Amino acid sequence: MKMDNSPARGTRDLLPATVAVRDHVLARITEVYHRYGYQRIETPALEGIDRLTGGQGGENEKLIYRVLRRGLDETVAADTALTDLVDLGLRYDLTVPLTRFYGANQASLPQPFRSFQFGPVWRAERPQKGRYRQFYQCDIDLLGEETVLAEVELIEATTEALAAAGLSGATVRVSDRRFLSALAASVGLPEPEWAGLFITLDKLDKIGWDGVRAELSGRGLDDAAVDRLQASITDLQGGDQTTLDKRLLDALPGLPEQVVADLADTATALAGVDGLAWEFDPTLVRGMGYYTGQIFEITHPASKGSIAGGGRYDRLIGRSLGREVPACGFSIGFERIVDLIEGTTATDAVAVLYESDVPLPVVTATAREVRQGGRTASAVRRRGKFGAQLGKLQEWGFTSVLHVKDAVTPPEERPLGER
Repeated sequence: MKMDNSPARGTRDLLPATVAVRDHVLARITEVYHRYGYQRIETPALEGIDRLTGGQGGENEKLIYRVLRRGLDETVAADTALTDLVDLGLRYDLTVPLTRFYGANQASLPQPFRSFQFGPVWRAERPQKGRYRQFYQCDIDLLGEETVLAEVELIEATTEALAAAGLSGATVRVSDRRFLSALAASVGLPEPEWAGLFITLDKLDKIGWDGVRAELSGRGLDDAAVDRLQASITDLQGGDQTTLDKRLLDALPGLPEQVVADLADTATALAGVDGLAWEFDPTLVRGMGYYTGQIFEITHPASKGSIAGGGRYDRLIGRSLGREVPACGFSIGFERIVDLIEGTTATDAVAVLYESDVPLPVVTATAREVRQGGRTASAVRRRGKFGAQLGKLQEWGFTSVLHVKDAVTPPEERPLGER
């Protein structure tokens, strides 16, 4: 019987050239995050199913890969409850494991704690371009900092990390869950209906105000209420970010003073960051239900969706620790970043191409000399047609070749692509 060597549907094998790009992106991001004081931690792929289904992950909880308990019989009764069969699941993000990690280890961690995580997560997605069932996330979180220093630092560090990886032209969008709640209350919508309003606003760029108006009418909002909602949002789109506090109060007079002050402090601090493009976006929602304050996303003209996102989640860690801990995090869409810059990064790799009669010590000494200069070198035996082999070397990622013809003739290096 022929063996099926294909990966599971929705997952991928990664060839060396792709892995090289991923390594480059991760190295640049890691370097920047370390300069800001973020420390790398690791958490297990498997988490208790009760924690994964605790209401922290929103729609992602419907996409969990569940793991059967050990020791089950080959067959079970038809009326057996799922909770009797499953006790673990694969993590769908890195935030839920972080809350458990901090609850278990906070006594041994610096305060505030700057966490950096990179690792695979799993979601039972419908596979499509840019969406995979196994993919990598890259997160930083600042735990124990109650001021907007956390928001500003996360935004600055992440935009700097993306630039270091080779991605320019990104824009940060900022909003606040407290602002969205005040906006919903201002048009007389009862609190149980707020989540539906947020979902509708999140679709504004796709369905336009006519579509939003139709959906909100179905939720019981009259035309006058929708007009007020549209006016508040329109007044806050674009405009001068340095006067955000005044514009917020003009558009929504009942907005709490702390929300205005926090957003104004963020605006002032971000204004001092060279090369950082950002805007307040009153329609930004974010899907996770655990956000309690400012939220943010990074967009790029070449990507249909956001390439990074996060926000403040002050009440989430308290579920594990028994007391509230200020917390704010930012997650980079690592796969999307790699897709955007793939093909734009170049590595310096030398092929030490040696004839079959060249003594082994000569070959290894030549390669060793190249490596001592900090470059990558691999010995490759000459075979077949010379031009065809050079083409293959270039295809495999080598940028130049040293042709070792014999034991006495010094080899000359030449870039691949030249004949």
